[in-house]
Amino acid sequence: MDANSSRGFPFSIVGFDLDGTLLDTSGDLTAAVNHALASIGRPALSVEAVKPMIGGGARRMLEHGLAATGGYDPETLDILHRRLLDHYEANLAVHTAPFPGTIEALDMLAARGVTMGIMTNKLERFARAVLGALGLTERFAAIIGGDTLGVAKPSPVPIRALVDQCGGGSAAFVGDSIFDVQAAQAAGLPVIACRFGFLSQPVETLGADAIIDSYATLIPTLERLAPSAT
Repeated sequence: MDANSSRGFPFSIVGFDLDGTLLDTSGDLTAAVNHALASIGRPALSVEAVKPMIGGGARRMLEHGLAATGGYDPETLDILHRRLLDHYEANLAVHTAPFPGTIEALDMLAARGVTMGIMTNKLERFARAVLGALGLTERFAAIIGGDTLGVAKPSPVPIRALVDQCGGGSAAFVGDSIFDVQAAQAAGLPVIACRFGFLSQPVETLGADAIIDSYATLIPTLERLAPSAT
């Protein structure tokens, strides 16, 4: 039994996805997609149109954006991917902010002695930059990007690395995409899906162990997912 369990909280580690889970990055990601599209004369997409495209990394997001506005060839995708990344790197915290209740939930987890980490399919340098811009970096013992280990979600490898970097022990994961659910479950972790995230399909179809409508219910939901005592 770990220290958290002895104090009544079932998890010593909670991992989080970033985009659509901890942070609403949709405005800045949409601006980056539209910058790339505009450079070849494509129409702009709305934030609501781009949200379901987020979660598999910037290149996959751009693929969806190009497909929605007339298609693409591999050479065009390569050129526009670089334009998107350059624009995003220069403008990654213009509209981005934590979802309502995020900071309070992180405070409550910290008060319970929980170690927290992030595993995102965003490039690690972008994840660290946006967290730094929002003053959140020091809250997380691990920040793993889609490029950190050469493999991204839905692989369980970076989820396991998050647990290791956070010191090991009982862990759960919080995300908003099928990639989050598949990766966490393949790593043997219970996973909570966020109804408020950037959903590409109904949240009920993701196969998560639990769903939260807001961060106000995160702590009691984690308590209900308590692993069996050993």
